[in-house]
Amino acid sequence: MDLANLTIIKARQLLKDKEVSATELAQAYLARIKKEDAKIHAYLSVTEKTALAQAQKIDDKIADGLEIGLLAGIPCAIKDNILIEGVKSTAGSKILANYSAPYDATVIRKLKKADTIFLGKTNMDEFAMGSSTENSAYGATKNPHDLKRVPGGSSGGSAAAVAADECLFALGSDTGGSIRQPASFCGVVGLKPTYGAVSRYGVMAMASSLDQIGPLTKNVADCQIIFDAIKGKDPRDATSVNSPTTDYRLPTTDKLRIGVPKEYFAKGLDPEVGKVIKGVIDRLAQQGARVEEISLPHSEYALACYYIIMASEVAANLARFDGIKYGAPAGEAQNLLEVYLKSRQQGLGDEVRRRIMLGTYSLSSGYYDAYYLRAQKVRTKIIEDFKKAFGRVDLIMAPVSPTTAFKIGEKIDDPVQMYLSDIYTVPMNLAGVPALSLPCGKVEKLPVGLQIIGPHFSEELIFQVAQTIESLLRS
Repeated sequence: MDLANLTIIKARQLLKDKEVSATELAQAYLARIKKEDAKIHAYLSVTEKTALAQAQKIDDKIADGLEIGLLAGIPCAIKDNILIEGVKSTAGSKILANYSAPYDATVIRKLKKADTIFLGKTNMDEFAMGSSTENSAYGATKNPHDLKRVPGGSSGGSAAAVAADECLFALGSDTGGSIRQPASFCGVVGLKPTYGAVSRYGVMAMASSLDQIGPLTKNVADCQIIFDAIKGKDPRDATSVNSPTTDYRLPTTDKLRIGVPKEYFAKGLDPEVGKVIKGVIDRLAQQGARVEEISLPHSEYALACYYIIMASEVAANLARFDGIKYGAPAGEAQNLLEVYLKSRQQGLGDEVRRRIMLGTYSLSSGYYDAYYLRAQKVRTKIIEDFKKAFGRVDLIMAPVSPTTAFKIGEKIDDPVQMYLSDIYTVPMNLAGVPALSLPCGKVEKLPVGLQIIGPHFSEELIFQVAQTIESLLRS
């Protein structure tokens, strides 16, 4: 079976026409995982028996002449911080090495209702903290395009699994670029939805005002299918909403107004990456789109603002992983405090501890106003920048990352350089706006992602324009 050119639409047609069974499709992906994943390490666990049992139920439905849904029998992979009942969920951390999820995340419940097949859980930076998937307690994932390079992070396992044809689509989480950056590095499509468009219930919270679940897929059409399947209000997540019915669709490309932020094409951007991005924007201009330079003046403060807010929320959210509420307790402790200290010291990695300490400091007495409160004020300015920009343009286009995928080990000992990988993605999380990474070319055989950013709940427009670009790149 040719898995490389298989999409959700094609796979469903094969199933519907009985040219392939759901069991055969699942077996093809499981065989691919067995053959390739030893060198890529995209998966932390593979749920083969469960996947084949799910597939058999779908085959029975087809045999009985029952109508199957669009996602029935479609094999997928799930980032290991999203809960699937009865399946180990470690979030890439030693402290949760033996944790089995007691319930389904809302997105999983929706996919189960659609008869999707779950192949397993994917590798990630510990508790989603990282930009390379090197911070996993279970070893780094490698980029399928070059095994000496990182796949990006923190959803590196999900992106690598899609790129290596080890699943048909995957779910990831994006707090500061953790879907878009690995999508760019691995040459797949990745969407960070509008904040609140997809329920966060059942995803291990990192930074609650920033986290969003989204899809990683082979093309834009598949991305839209998955987004439509998982979006919507959930009573279990008070921040979730139903997308408003605002019609953002454009009749033709020549009506499109594209903003290009000058701050994103400045010092620090690899000139070759910038050339690829500008080349795509130029092609849209040739189709009649109006392109204008815009300014997002507070972008230069976004990274510092993000790392204060994110770390502060991390310090609060990860307090539960103490060896008592969650996680295995450390041995030979003399009292409860010692249990907490030893459990966290032994169970949490360096990057997680670094962010907890930074967040605790930012929230501490005497520093709250100077750091956390000031960062929230800057966040408001960043939101205002986007509102002003979207008063003039329909979409903003920019790079996803300043560079292509970097080598494994290149930045792991320099946190600041690692954090700079997210410089073009964190502003969208701070503002809560949707953004999509679309593969648009290569530099020295490594994929480059174009970032398409829209106003709140403009995913429909983003998909429309992204599909137009896909068509242009194929022609």
